[in-house]
Amino acid sequence: MSEKTIPILPCRTLQPVLDFYRALGFEVTFQQKSPNPYAVVERGGIQLQFFGMKHYDPAGSFSTCYVRTHDVDGLYEAFRTGLKAAYGRLPTRGLPRIGPLKDTTYGTRQFLMSDPGGNCLRIGQQTSEDPHHRPAPRETFARALHHASLFADSKEDLARAAKIIDRALTLEDERPTPVQLLQLLILRADTARRLGDEEIAASALREAAAIRLTTEERHSVRDDLMRLEELRA
Repeated sequence: MSEKTIPILPCRTLQPVLDFYRALGFEVTFQQKSPNPYAVVERGGIQLQFFGMKHYDPAGSFSTCYVRTHDVDGLYEAFRTGLKAAYGRLPTRGLPRIGPLKDTTYGTRQFLMSDPGGNCLRIGQQTSEDPHHRPAPRETFARALHHASLFADSKEDLARAAKIIDRALTLEDERPTPVQLLQLLILRADTARRLGDEEIAASALREAAAIRLTTEERHSVRDDLMRLEELRA
C-alpha cells in the first residue's frame, strides 16, 4: 500500500504560518499566490498543506490534525528551541502557542501546538496499546487534576478547568500532597494566562515555585517543572 494522508489546513494569510513552521525546522517545498494562495511545508515524514482564506478567523478555528512520532520528547525540545529563537520567548498563549508535554490518561505522551492560522497540531507518542481513557481516580486531588487537564487540553474549556482547580484548592478538610499542589497550581497558572488573567497566573506561579520537593518527587514531575519554568520566563 502506498496511500498517504495529508491535511490541508486553512489560514487567513500564508506568510505568518510559513514563518512559524520555518522556525520549527520545516522547509517550504511549494508556494503559490494565484489563482489561490497555497503552500506546502515538510519536516521529515510530516507534510502539511495550507490554503489562504481572506475572511478566515484564526481565533475561531476548529481545524486539527494529529502527528504521531516515535520521539515526542525530541520534537518538543526542537520546537521549543526554534520558537524561542524566532519569538524571543516561548509563546504559551494566544496564537501561535505551544502547550506542555505530558502523559495523557489514554496511553499517549503528547503536546498541543497552535499555529498563527489557528490550526491545532496534536503531536504524540503512543505509550500503551489501550487508547481508551483511564477511569478518573477516586482520590480528591488526583481526580481534580484528571478532570481539569481534560477540560483544559482536550476540550479547550479553560473556564471549567479553572473552576475545578479552584474548588479543589479551597477545600478545608483535605489537603493535596506537595506534588499534587504543584501540578494543580501550574495548570491553574496555565489556564489563567490563556484566559488573560495575569494576576491569578502570577500568584499561582509564585506559590508553585515555593513548594519544596524531594529529589524523587522532582524527578516524578519533571514535565511539570519544565512547564513552570516556561510560564515564569
